[in-house]
Amino acid sequence: MKCVRCKGKGIIYLKRHNAAFCQDCFLYYYKNQVKKNIKRHKMFDKKDKILVVISGGKDSMALWHILASEGYNVTGMYINLGIGHYSDKSQQVVESFAQKNGLELIVKDIKKEYGLDIYKLSKLLKRSTCSICGSIKRYLFNKVAYDGGFSAVATGHNLDDEAATLLGNVLSWEEGYLARQSPVLESTHPKLVKKVKPLYTLTERENLFYVLINKIEFLHDECPHAIGARSILYKEVLNRLEEESPGTKQRFITSFLEKGRRHFQDVYEKVELKECISCGQVTTTEICSFCRFVQILKQDA
Repeated sequence: MKCVRCKGKGIIYLKRHNAAFCQDCFLYYYKNQVKKNIKRHKMFDKKDKILVVISGGKDSMALWHILASEGYNVTGMYINLGIGHYSDKSQQVVESFAQKNGLELIVKDIKKEYGLDIYKLSKLLKRSTCSICGSIKRYLFNKVAYDGGFSAVATGHNLDDEAATLLGNVLSWEEGYLARQSPVLESTHPKLVKKVKPLYTLTERENLFYVLINKIEFLHDECPHAIGARSILYKEVLNRLEEESPGTKQRFITSFLEKGRRHFQDVYEKVELKECISCGQVTTTEICSFCRFVQILKQDA
């Protein structure tokens, strides 16, 4: 098996491209994918301040590393959600990487700074912990980026993530979510910061190769609350399709972005945005979900 680029010995085979790469040429391919995604979708340039959301997993660590290596002005952001040992361990991984590489890092601890507890909120509101976490993270991503004058928020969503999300949204015909699924979510309000996904064409496996080659420490464990998540089932289904027909995930996402997404734009544009009367952040109701969480826990104390 020869490297498709240099004709040396191939050690990494990407079935969907029917191509093998040596280590150096794989890194060239990986970096080229990220650069093309940034340029094609006009995500940002090297003059922009980029807030990179870090979980400690392989995808976000790969994103942070490659953007910093390519000379982008990046600051990492980690949110400690109070998920016991999992949160503590992931914070240690992120802080260690930042220190070793001289990178800026913002850490937000929802319990210490805001008095939030995802388990109490889940019980009081009868909502899943994943739903609570998602609301908190989205709020803090945007607030920290807006307050800090960042041009964009970058997340490590990969091709597997995007394909599984798209499948779930199509199965339920979630028009609002379909309208918003894109590698770039432009700002639609002065207080909303642009969201970007530079790794959306790269798979989990490719991100794993990248962090292993570069000897980047990352948290191997999945969030304990991910067990039984429907997104895992969707990924398993798509993996089966990918095995039988390599390139299925990429075609699914690319075709949707080129042909399907535009049919849902009117749904997205009809959403009325307001500013929370408590914190001033963008919401669709009088008081944003984050401020409601804070109020609910204060009342329950």
